[in-house]
Amino acid sequence: MKTSSAYRFDLLSAAWFYLMLIPTLAFIWQAVTLNNLLVSLLLFWLTVCLGHSVGLHRGLIHRSYTTSRLFRNILLYLFVHSGLGNILSWTRSHHMRDYWQNQPECPPWFGYDHSMLRDYWWNLHTRYTDADMEKYRMPDHGSDPFIRHLARYGRLHVLAACGLIGYLWGWQTMLVLYPARISATILGHWFVGYMTHTRGEKRYHIRGASVQGTNQWLLGLISFGEGYHNNHHAFPASARMGIRLYEIDLGWYALWSFRACGLVRDLKSATEETLKPSAVKCEGFIPGSGSRIL
Repeated sequence: MKTSSAYRFDLLSAAWFYLMLIPTLAFIWQAVTLNNLLVSLLLFWLTVCLGHSVGLHRGLIHRSYTTSRLFRNILLYLFVHSGLGNILSWTRSHHMRDYWQNQPECPPWFGYDHSMLRDYWWNLHTRYTDADMEKYRMPDHGSDPFIRHLARYGRLHVLAACGLIGYLWGWQTMLVLYPARISATILGHWFVGYMTHTRGEKRYHIRGASVQGTNQWLLGLISFGEGYHNNHHAFPASARMGIRLYEIDLGWYALWSFRACGLVRDLKSATEETLKPSAVKCEGFIPGSGSRIL
């Protein structure tokens, strides 16, 4: 495939990941206690469920609900403290990935016809670039001053929080609350993304798309709904990723609670009427069998 694109080594993202991972591996057993582990899990829910899944992915990227600018900014600030990286880079990469995965042919960087080891290298150490950005039709989030500030200085906010927590409660608490949580979040996000594109249930088939996504119940549970990726490919604008009753989607439950409190409105929920026009139901798929309709 001839494209104007390439993937390049991303020094900043790779350095950030190992800045969190190496001290965690070296000192975590000296630092972890029940109390700071529980606080770290609370921060994980706030930053990954509310910040990443609800605020960034379902809100800013897919616009699956409406909320005030203030509440949107609170959710995006929580995303910054997930440690996953730059908001604008994330939205840009997501739109590029969606574009290519819905084409008949997909660059290897966005496809999953490769090993887990190669995917680990590509996703955590490189970034995909393209000289022709017009075809992606991305919204101009960079014109928003708050988003632009978070994109530029977000990691400094995280480091400032590390310094403050270390000063007030010691390096052990800081290590568990930030580097350990962030490195686990980065690895977890990569792992869920790889697994939910390579094996699992495929309930829907998107015609003409090179990548379909899969559903995995356990990963959907621990990733706050992000593990129901075949559902998401078929219903990309839906705020609800877990469609069936047994598909526990904690991100959807959070949004439902926010709607009850008046914080969000106009929630888009997956129904057959909101199915992507190119998607068809295909219950005959065998988990992990590929994208062939039986």
